[in-house]
Amino acid sequence: MNARIAQWSGLATVLILILFWIISVWWSSEPEIVDITEIAQPHQEVTGYPTTSALIFVAETLLNKPGGYLANDKLPPSVFMDNMPAWEFGALEQVRDLALAMRKDFSRSQSQSQEDIDLKVAQPQFNIDHYSWAWPSAEGEYQQAINALKRYRTRLTDENQADGQFYSRADNLKDWLKEVEKRLGSTSQKLSSSVGKNSLNINLAGDINANQSTITPMQTMVKTSWWKIDDVFFEARGTCWALLHFLKAIEKDFASVLAKKNATVSLQQIIRELEATQETVWSPMILNGDGFGFLANHSLVMANYVSRANAALIELRELLSQG
Repeated sequence: MNARIAQWSGLATVLILILFWIISVWWSSEPEIVDITEIAQPHQEVTGYPTTSALIFVAETLLNKPGGYLANDKLPPSVFMDNMPAWEFGALEQVRDLALAMRKDFSRSQSQSQEDIDLKVAQPQFNIDHYSWAWPSAEGEYQQAINALKRYRTRLTDENQADGQFYSRADNLKDWLKEVEKRLGSTSQKLSSSVGKNSLNINLAGDINANQSTITPMQTMVKTSWWKIDDVFFEARGTCWALLHFLKAIEKDFASVLAKKNATVSLQQIIRELEATQETVWSPMILNGDGFGFLANHSLVMANYVSRANAALIELRELLSQG
């Protein structure tokens, strides 16, 4: 009798593990890229509507994709998953940056103008700890932020309310792109560190009078932990996925600004590089081959696309700075 109970218990355990594995594979599927013109209907010609719609879409995807929002889950199988939570964090960082830019730049005509009433609510709620699961939960705060964004988007289309505005100016776009540039630069560095490299200290380069708080070595070894390589990779995938949708929306909202600066093709090149980061990963695991070794290094391939997108981003920002 005891042997039979042990057999049935073992079989049940195996079946549960298989079920958890199937669910994990399903929940780990990354969302598809969507057409901005579809999610910005029926007001895609209203300035600011595409960008706001893209922000809402990305934020809602974090909550509504298969498995929902996983980063703060405390139960199996999601508690054992790390790739999708890393992807979520990459996308969330872009959501936070754009929400802040909309609050302090895109929705304001000048530095002395008042903040938008709904963006003032939405932006801080995206900044709750993404691991928070109790009161308040990350999902609850993000949903409230999305609701505020929807109210703001509604006011953009209401001709009877002049307090809801989105200003597509070159200086606004340039300021947000500067933040994106920093994010991509950091992402590229973390990806490149998968194989380890000796880095020289260039923290004070370019200014002979510059100082820093404490002394740091002139040369350091930078290497991502073997356990974190796949997390960094999928965080970069989430970052690029979200940014891809935002830039496609920016292309519509800032069409006249980009055309005047002859910068449309530069933005399109950035979008093309980011699209390459979303190609299907056929390998069952993220490989970490060394340089020109026998095995591939998925992180270095991703870093190449991110670096090229960042270089094109710098050129775009320089074009926008020109008179």
